[in-house]
Amino acid sequence: MTTTNDPWPDLTARAGRCGHDLVGWLMWDPGAIARYEALGVPNGAGWIIGWRLAPLGDPSASAASAMTFSIDARIIEMVLGMLAQAGGADRVAAARDAAVVDGLAEIAPGLLDELAPLADDLWRGVESVHFGARPMFSAFRAEGRTGDPAIDLWRAVNCLRELRGDNHWALCAAADLDAVEVGLLHSVMVDAEEYGSEEWIARSRGNDDDAIAAGWQRLEAKGFATDQAINDAGRAFRLDLERRTDELTEPAWRAAGEAATQRFCELVEPHQPAFVARIDATAGPRWMPAVRPGR
Repeated sequence: MTTTNDPWPDLTARAGRCGHDLVGWLMWDPGAIARYEALGVPNGAGWIIGWRLAPLGDPSASAASAMTFSIDARIIEMVLGMLAQAGGADRVAAARDAAVVDGLAEIAPGLLDELAPLADDLWRGVESVHFGARPMFSAFRAEGRTGDPAIDLWRAVNCLRELRGDNHWALCAAADLDAVEVGLLHSVMVDAEEYGSEEWIARSRGNDDDAIAAGWQRLEAKGFATDQAINDAGRAFRLDLERRTDELTEPAWRAAGEAATQRFCELVEPHQPAFVARIDATAGPRWMPAVRPGR
């Protein structure tokens, strides 16, 4: 039997989870939403998606929907309309960065300062990746560095998170999965009993009964579902999809270096319960499934 001592498959997966922890809470952060409202967006509505769309400039709703992939195009169009009131990507980025500093100080006091020395290493990983077919990653990378090591560290982590997302969507598109199928399959990665059904994640992206029914039909035609439930083949496919996503993202973490990636994980992982608790308190116990324990 062949054995390997390669640390990177596990380390890349850990780093991906830590990246979700360090970024995911921001989508429902009250401080960020208040800052967005101060930019002229009524009630700060749409912040959950708006801050991620802002660096794209002024895309059409169809182009932005293609980049975000799993969110209903009607929601994207609505958010783009509200985003236009915020006064530009630079203002949104400034509000976001300020919210990151304040929010992390509440969730995990001192963590951002501990992570800051890793900024150069993680940016080395970011800059090692070509931009081709990675729109969200490329848009955030173009924001660049500020000169503040703490903010620059967070920006690098966010870029690497978006890189993982772009890689994941590329694999989903290559497998001919549509937005609804993606949501249904993601139930493999969480505790479906906690979520109430395998449909909750897909429905949370704006899909109605007809869309869900069509998604099940497509998955059944691919052999991934039986009687509107993910079957063993579907579970195996989705778990392998996760592995391949990490595999595509691994070179960036390798460029950052094993010591820096290991240190990043060691610093963030003890705070994972605090990040989940923050999301529970601000969004509810089902949101941000990527940071929650899987099956």
